[in-house]
Amino acid sequence: MTTIRWRLTVWYTVALAVTVLAFGTALYVERRQASVRELDQRLSLESELAHRWLTQSYKVLGRIVTNVGLRPALDPAISAYLDAARDYLIVADTAGQVLALSDVTRGLNAAALERLSAPLDTLPLTRRTGELDLGEAGKVRYLVAPVEGAGPGLGGIIVAIPIKQASFGPSDLVRSMLLIAPLILVGAGLVGYWLADTSLRPVQGIMDEVDAISDGRSLHRRLAVPLSGDEMARLAFTVNGMLARLEQSFGSLRRFTADASHELKTPLMVLRAGVERALVHPGIPGEILQSLDETLAQINQMTEMVENLLTLARADEGRAPLAVEECDLRELVADVAETAGILGEEAGVTAAHTMPETPVRLAVDRHRIREMLLNIVTNAIKYTPPGGSVVLTLTEDEAAVTFTVRDTGLGIAAGDLPHIFERFWRADQSRSRTGDRPGVGLGLAIAKWIVEAHGGSIAVQSRPGRGTMFTIRLPKAAAQVA
Repeated sequence: MTTIRWRLTVWYTVALAVTVLAFGTALYVERRQASVRELDQRLSLESELAHRWLTQSYKVLGRIVTNVGLRPALDPAISAYLDAARDYLIVADTAGQVLALSDVTRGLNAAALERLSAPLDTLPLTRRTGELDLGEAGKVRYLVAPVEGAGPGLGGIIVAIPIKQASFGPSDLVRSMLLIAPLILVGAGLVGYWLADTSLRPVQGIMDEVDAISDGRSLHRRLAVPLSGDEMARLAFTVNGMLARLEQSFGSLRRFTADASHELKTPLMVLRAGVERALVHPGIPGEILQSLDETLAQINQMTEMVENLLTLARADEGRAPLAVEECDLRELVADVAETAGILGEEAGVTAAHTMPETPVRLAVDRHRIREMLLNIVTNAIKYTPPGGSVVLTLTEDEAAVTFTVRDTGLGIAAGDLPHIFERFWRADQSRSRTGDRPGVGLGLAIAKWIVEAHGGSIAVQSRPGRGTMFTIRLPKAAAQVA
């Protein structure tokens, strides 16, 4: 999963990489220019030394160019000094013919020598610098200069130095950067991740606190506001204000629900008592009895909804304590299975149960666990067509006790599974076998509260047309602590 921490780290590393690249490029350009200046200074120095040697020799000897056979050449005594030059050096006459070579230059092949002497063929000779590629000898930086004051036979000289001889040249710089840059980027990534983690740690703390508060029963809690006065402090202050408003709204809603449910209980009891008395009156016509039956059924359903609302309201306010006592859970399973058998017989559904032969003892609220199992079993029978089956299973391991309710009913669509424990949520009425009398959508919400109040968990697996399975686990450790 992509997080802000990783995005900040990546962007920090990318920014540093771009900075390093820009710095390296600027350094490369500057270093190349410095290397060229160093080479040009060296070329100029060697050119001046050769020029001075030739002019001084001419002043002393009067003639320094002789004919060797049919070709002119520099006097051997003069050229002997030039032979010792450490770089490429060529002396040419006014026609561009080579008069003398340094020993280094004689080591070049004919093609390289021809390329090196080519700038001397350009007349008139002017002082200029440039670069040449001599093939196997590599690239060189050269300087061409005319020779004046050394007699009419001398035209100019060319001095050249291999570019690779430049001290820490651009190519060396590139290699060094390629070696160092990955280390810099890896280090920058680690430092960036650490900085992002340090900077976002308060946000993670706020996220954890808000996640713990989001259950709706801990809205009284508040975030710790940092003393730094920065954005994190303002964020915590804003969230605390939002939590205060939510706490007030939820409190008002819970008080209204609890008060309304409590106030409705008495009128409903009076209505039910009146209808029940009317039903046993001997002079009531048959059509009136049918209407009274339907009215009583609606009153009972309304009474059940009011009781469920009152239970959830008390649970939300923390005023629904559990009457925990150790008991044999097999007795509860047998009791629920007996009721399920009666309901299943009326619906044409087979109800069965399995449980261990030895006692399964656990400290629970007997009434609440029975209510939870009845809610789930009743739902299973309700959504199972005639001829199907509902099985209630009790198992035990070292860590927990597990209840399983499996049916062969209509199943639950994948899109509905995340919502089945929400209050007042009901599946499509057409899925119910008894669609004319749907539930109020509170039974599974109450079942979930009962399980979580015991420190347990409830899960559901279902496939449309294959049936549904509810799994309830009650940990033994939580029961012992309670």
